[in-house]
Amino acid sequence: MPVIEVTHLKKRYGDLVAVDDVSFTVEAGEIFGVLGPNGAGKTTTVECVAGLRVPDGGGVSVLGLDPRRDAAQLRQRVGVQLQESQLPDRLRVAEALELYASFYRNPADPAALIDKLGLGEKRNTPYKNLSGGQKQRLSIALALVGNPEIAILDELTTGLDPQARRDTWGLIEQVRDSGVTIVLVTHFMEEAERLCDRVAVIDRGRVVALDSPAGLVSTVAPEQRIRFRPSAPIDDRLLTDLPEVTDVHRTGSQVVVTGTGEVLHAVTSVLARHQIVAADLRLEQSTLDDAFVELTGRRPAN
Repeated sequence: MPVIEVTHLKKRYGDLVAVDDVSFTVEAGEIFGVLGPNGAGKTTTVECVAGLRVPDGGGVSVLGLDPRRDAAQLRQRVGVQLQESQLPDRLRVAEALELYASFYRNPADPAALIDKLGLGEKRNTPYKNLSGGQKQRLSIALALVGNPEIAILDELTTGLDPQARRDTWGLIEQVRDSGVTIVLVTHFMEEAERLCDRVAVIDRGRVVALDSPAGLVSTVAPEQRIRFRPSAPIDDRLLTDLPEVTDVHRTGSQVVVTGTGEVLHAVTSVLARHQIVAADLRLEQSTLDDAFVELTGRRPAN
């Protein structure tokens, strides 16, 4: 049985339809990504799942419970890190964990959690003096201090530098490996590709695709690009006549070939037959970024 079931979810704010007939399931033990551009309805969707917003239609089941009717039970079993989480400036790391731990019947050991998330040297540091990455580590710790079965993490790495972002990814993987199911809201394609077992792409309040990152790429953006510098002049028609090739263009001295299937073998074979060496050859596979553009018509935020 899925641990989360969302069926025909709807939510509007006045005339604005934020979520329009969204459906998906989340399986136990996976990292499930909710992916989409800013304003697509991602946060509203997971806030309905967490019981923080009341849907206008459809149904949500979390661990077999109703997020509204069974809110008290679910608070003991679901950890949430919101997009705009803030704490009082003077609250120290250890104090924050001990305070949150007091809200749960069977909390994790705050001291052990601090050490696990690399905050041991900051346990007595006020919140205002933490770096962006340290604040995110604390957010994860607060979401986990109740020993949840599910953790909902919303835009966890927004505003972090690349190294802090990658460090945070490692922490998320550790959390999943400990047995916690994770719902990860993000607009970073690299983050979703690295972490998620499956992703729901939401655009303008609707799910436009649902699959593994690799599955989305292979279905929506299956093309490959080959870049090389030919050792001798080459007629583009040698390449465009190949059935695997969909496009050929030039960038300075480079030839860029786009195609599908066994395009690399087809291109290198025809070059060899004409005794042309492909210098600096590089194969570029399509990415989740490419699939996202195909699905939404928009480039993701960086």
